[in-house]
Amino acid sequence: MGTNIQAKPISTVGPRSTPAVAASDSKSLSIWLSLLAVYFIWGSTYLAIRIALGGFPPFLLAGIRFVIAGSLMYTFLRLRGTPNPTRKEWSGAAIVGLLLLLGGNGLVTFAEQWVASGLAALVVATVPIFAALFAGIWGRWPTRREWLGLGIGFVGVALLSLDGGMSSNPLGAAALLLATISWAFGSVWSRYLSVPRGPMGSAAELLAGGVGLSVLGFGTGEQITSVPGPGPLFAMAYLIIFGSIVAFTAYSYLLQRVRPSLATSYAYVNPAVALMLGVGLAGEQVTMFGLIALPIILAGVAIVLLARSKS
Repeated sequence: MGTNIQAKPISTVGPRSTPAVAASDSKSLSIWLSLLAVYFIWGSTYLAIRIALGGFPPFLLAGIRFVIAGSLMYTFLRLRGTPNPTRKEWSGAAIVGLLLLLGGNGLVTFAEQWVASGLAALVVATVPIFAALFAGIWGRWPTRREWLGLGIGFVGVALLSLDGGMSSNPLGAAALLLATISWAFGSVWSRYLSVPRGPMGSAAELLAGGVGLSVLGFGTGEQITSVPGPGPLFAMAYLIIFGSIVAFTAYSYLLQRVRPSLATSYAYVNPAVALMLGVGLAGEQVTMFGLIALPIILAGVAIVLLARSKS
């Protein structure tokens, strides 16, 4: 919206510009709602995963979650007349789904068998750094302001890491690092692949990732030997509805409409949300370093958002 609007021209340009302005406002609102979803819903899923692990093995937990979510979305969309993805779109969705969900979420779920939920979210907070580097492969390096925001956010993450160490479990640390790299690369690459547009793209990616995780789970000998308790079942339902259908759809929307540095800026807010929930509901400890780091992380996110709005 311009800044030098005079009263006189309104009658000549107003009616023509109204649809465009309305469409722009609607798009901005959708972007902000999508950001809020990935910021806060995904921040809460770290604790939900930890609870669900009390009744499900890691890869089958993630696999069942995404297969159910993807199947529900796919069936609903097909019944509403959404076209079935083409073979090329299924291939693109499979690549994205395997990188984001099998390599990304699956390894995070695996690591949370030993690593606290807040610390897991902390490691994943480095996603924007890797995403910025991978985006450079396609010639989309961050702007100066975005680099500043990413740098400040990473300083906050470094301070937050003083809350606990990763050295006690090298396997969990390695899984989290690989998960971060896989998620970042898949997020950037998805912008250049042929995938279904809109919610059908999310449904196809959820199905592909869920099938891949289920195969990996059964292939590594995982099995569910007893009926999970109410806590793990409730956590699974939350992960399916909110963590998968709502938040993943919002993230897929962002990947197609904003710069990677903004789409992945959720990684700076997720640790704050995960740590607060961990302290309040799971008894996790936060030191003074954590309390200092949280506003620094949020400041980094604010700078990234401001840089995006100016660009």
